[in-house]
Amino acid sequence: MTLQKQELQRFITDFFNQHMPFNQLLGLSVSHLDNFQAEIRLDWQDKLMGNPVHKILHGGVTAAILDTVGSVAALLYGIEQLDSEDAVKLFYEQLPYGGTLDMRVDYLRPGKGKHFIASAQVIRRGNKVAVCRMDLHNEEQLHIATGTATYII
Repeated sequence: MTLQKQELQRFITDFFNQHMPFNQLLGLSVSHLDNFQAEIRLDWQDKLMGNPVHKILHGGVTAAILDTVGSVAALLYGIEQLDSEDAVKLFYEQLPYGGTLDMRVDYLRPGKGKHFIASAQVIRRGNKVAVCRMDLHNEEQLHIATGTATYII
């Protein structure tokens, strides 16, 4: 990987960890990146509870972490495809215009746990869009939710 691509990965990590107030509010942290996959971690906080009787993670938080990890994976895949200085420059310029076009979440189990790990991988990429598959597990590797999303990149 070129130095520029490594710098872009650091930029993406810093952007999602330090410059997105909603991610900070939830406590999301990009924890692992490679060319085709991303991982985000979330520690349990009572303020993220959707069901206080059973202490279950709110469904909106589940959807948010899946959407975020999918977005990171789509961006990483886009970075890997860059093949020139001009392409890198264009990537920086176009970054603010990316976003989620469509997302589906399947809630498989109640969101119980102390720590949550969301992972995503790109399953299809075109010139302007990427399709990602995302999964959310707790610290015991229980599969809590899965999702598929399409991102404009």
